[in-house]
Amino acid sequence: MADILGVGLITSADQGQKIVLGMTVEDIGSSMKKFGWPDYVVFFIMLFLCVIVGVYYGFFKKMKSTQDYLVGGREMKVFPISMSLIASFISGISLLGIPTEIYVYGIQYIYIGFGIIIMGVITHVIYLPVFHNLKITSTYEYLHRRFDSKVRLLASVLFMINLFTWLPIVIYVPALAFNQVTGINIHWITSAVCIICIFYTSLGGIKAVVLTDVIQTLVMIGAMLLVAIKGTLDIGGIGVVWNRNLESGRIEGPNFDPNPLSRHTIWSLGIGGFIYMLQTSTVNQSMIQRYLSLPTLKTANKSLWLFIFGMYLVVCLCAYCGMLVYATYHQCDPLTTMLAKEKDQLLPILVMEVLGKFPGLPGLFVAGIFSAALSSLSTGLNSMAAVILEDVYKTFFRKELTQNHTYILMKGTVIIMGIICVGLVFVVEKLGAVLQLTMSINSIAAGPSLALFTMGILIPWINAKGAFIGSSTSLVIMSWIIVKYQTTIISGNLFFPEKPTSTDGCTYHFTPKLHPSINLRLNPSLNTTDVIHTDEIFMLYRLSYLWYTLIGCVISILIGGIVSFFTKFNDARDIDSMLIAPFYKKLIKPREYPNEPKSNEIIFAYDTKIRSNINDLDNESHNV
Repeated sequence: MADILGVGLITSADQGQKIVLGMTVEDIGSSMKKFGWPDYVVFFIMLFLCVIVGVYYGFFKKMKSTQDYLVGGREMKVFPISMSLIASFISGISLLGIPTEIYVYGIQYIYIGFGIIIMGVITHVIYLPVFHNLKITSTYEYLHRRFDSKVRLLASVLFMINLFTWLPIVIYVPALAFNQVTGINIHWITSAVCIICIFYTSLGGIKAVVLTDVIQTLVMIGAMLLVAIKGTLDIGGIGVVWNRNLESGRIEGPNFDPNPLSRHTIWSLGIGGFIYMLQTSTVNQSMIQRYLSLPTLKTANKSLWLFIFGMYLVVCLCAYCGMLVYATYHQCDPLTTMLAKEKDQLLPILVMEVLGKFPGLPGLFVAGIFSAALSSLSTGLNSMAAVILEDVYKTFFRKELTQNHTYILMKGTVIIMGIICVGLVFVVEKLGAVLQLTMSINSIAAGPSLALFTMGILIPWINAKGAFIGSSTSLVIMSWIIVKYQTTIISGNLFFPEKPTSTDGCTYHFTPKLHPSINLRLNPSLNTTDVIHTDEIFMLYRLSYLWYTLIGCVISILIGGIVSFFTKFNDARDIDSMLIAPFYKKLIKPREYPNEPKSNEIIFAYDTKIRSNINDLDNESHNV
């Protein structure tokens, strides 16, 4: 048993007693908590800079209007906005989740780059021109113009659901890293840091958010590069990292398996990933609000492609760090030894291994992780303020707010929503690895939300009733599916094959955590398919998590189309050309006359052909 588990023990032949060699895993874990005062100084300098930015924009350079607070007066610059987009998308979820993904499952995830490129092209050609040319503040204003106020309100609710299922994970992830290197309770640190984020976001508006995003992005990328470079040098270079991962099967070409149950394939990453990215990066208020703060469509498109390029570079950097974690611990898996209590603490363990001897550097890494989280949190809260003001208040209340009352409403929204998100961290910590968790839970609202904009921009025949019923029904169905999906994972009835690990080189004593793969090794008679899933689980609950946004979107559009058919399709000629995809201007011919009614039974006095026929009839009648 000791040999199988690699526990680092020897057994006395005559007495059968186990004698522990070296330190225990608890000793190793304690020795890694080297977060000294220089690290705290570096960490708090980053937080202090964020506070200073908020104070500057809140008290010394006050906003002149709500447009200043929400979209920076539409005078923002390309580079800061691009950095802000990267910071908003690459949260701590990515910085810790992607390395974990590569360590546990291999490099298949990086092929999502195909989906990212497709998303960029579609956004550039179809979605962004529509949103930017309308000069709106909230993307949901578009839905009001294209459909009606009910659809607009539904989309706002979907956005809130999306944020409430995403932001708590964003907050929780860096707290895990901080807990790993300091031992400080997760809930203490999430509360303290979120208060700072709420403070500068509520005071400074989008200008404060964007400037802090630039600072935080630089810290985030710098910290990851530092870990990657120093860690690579420590183990002997890139060749060692590559060879160890190649030997373990982690480096592999795209998986072309057509089975939708396979966790990562080129199809799920390219198609499912494209649809997921389209929702999170294109029709999401948090992201579109940044594009809308730029003065022209040309600058918005530049920002889009800088964002895509920068985002994928960060994804690849995170993936390399995952390969580095495996190369460093290829003979002593921290998950089996429970040196890492959670999967997403793998990178922080590597950081303390690589940078722990240098005062201040672990603090820089933790600051980078928290920077990514703070940028995403501040972006989400600022966008929530826009939605509450533009889509909720103005939908239900006709009374005009004074400027002071408007600021109170927006800042109050930031504070209240921030507090709720902090409270939801207690739920998130029980739900598993964050990358898969985030993308699957987000699908509850992501599919129906994407469908509303897709029906509006690409399917002009669908009417308001169809859009509302289609997305509402999809929301209910997807909620059920995702809850069942997460339940099967948490209950242990569903898990995915993991790449091999070893504990043969461990030099400390530990009580091993039995992964499903170890269960198979200890009990060869156990059927592999029984471990991966049970027969009672419906196939829909075993799909790759990347398909769920697409499923939610398709359900919405199909039901929306059916309802529109039975309640009378829109005439595409009656839709304002600014509200539909640019290429429709060539495909859909306008009505022959500007005020031509929809009913074909009405005759126009100014239609010369019809008037000529009517005159002929009158003459014949007169002659008779």
